[in-house]
Amino acid sequence: MSSTIRVGIAGYGNLGRGVQQAIKQNPDMELVAVFTRRDPEELAKVTGVPTARLSDAADYIDQIDVMILCGGSATDLPEQTPELVKLFNTVDSFDTHAKIPEFYEKVNAAALEGGKVGVISTGWDPGLFSMNRLLMQAVLPEGVDYTFWGTGVSQGHSDAIRRVPGVKAGVQYTVPVQEVIERIRSGETPSLTTREKHRRDCFVVAEEGADQEAIRSTIVNMPDYFADYDTTVTFISEAELAAEHSGMPHGGFVIRSAVTGSGSKQIAEFGLKLDSNPEFTASVLIAYARAAIRLSREGASGAKSVFDIPLGYLSPKSGEELRRALL
Repeated sequence: MSSTIRVGIAGYGNLGRGVQQAIKQNPDMELVAVFTRRDPEELAKVTGVPTARLSDAADYIDQIDVMILCGGSATDLPEQTPELVKLFNTVDSFDTHAKIPEFYEKVNAAALEGGKVGVISTGWDPGLFSMNRLLMQAVLPEGVDYTFWGTGVSQGHSDAIRRVPGVKAGVQYTVPVQEVIERIRSGETPSLTTREKHRRDCFVVAEEGADQEAIRSTIVNMPDYFADYDTTVTFISEAELAAEHSGMPHGGFVIRSAVTGSGSKQIAEFGLKLDSNPEFTASVLIAYARAAIRLSREGASGAKSVFDIPLGYLSPKSGEELRRALL
């Protein structure tokens, strides 16, 4: 692309920091400013770049080509994306699957009002996994999809653990059941319950004198979080938690088991193994920020999902370069 893409970051948690790091790996981009609800002067000491209040973002309309939204899906993005997309081209990672259709409609109306492009729900699921589900369903219409998540840290489930009385700290990993994955890879198409697809491993630091058996029982029987899964609870020290469980790994698989012709078995699989979930998600956001700008420069507007964007638009290379090197 001909000119440098000027980027703003809205929100500076794990994902926002990941976006800042990812920009350094993409020479066609530059970070203009970080926007926050915290004290901008204090945060600027951490970001090392101009940092402003999120409420003052409109002052930067002429300085930013695309705003990458790094807030949470529960309360931040449903409000921030429709407001900011009236001012900027935006990219977000809204990941509440059941609410994506209504989120799309709201962002689309706001983006059309502002004449901007709003790329929604990027990342790896939704995002790259969604693309692979679509691709393989289109190619292999007679088949069954399976999606497995993990091994990875679940932020929501880890938070639920930490709220249990007597728990000082803790982390939870979602772990796919390997035996089931191997059955599917071998061509079986089983109907699977929640419990059969994943297990949950919890590592807990208990308060001194706390009843560990009561903690264990509360966790494994917790509705909506653990009751429907085979759950293990392992008690460890604070030192062990810091040394062995401070990272944010994740990943998973999308597998489609299908038949073609007179019954030929066809297995298609896409997988990820990630040392850092936020850094990888940030890298996906960056690629879609590039696509948003390309669409905007072509005169497009409105909300876009990963289904609406050609793969070539994610790359800084021209169509000619891609055809020569990758096709």
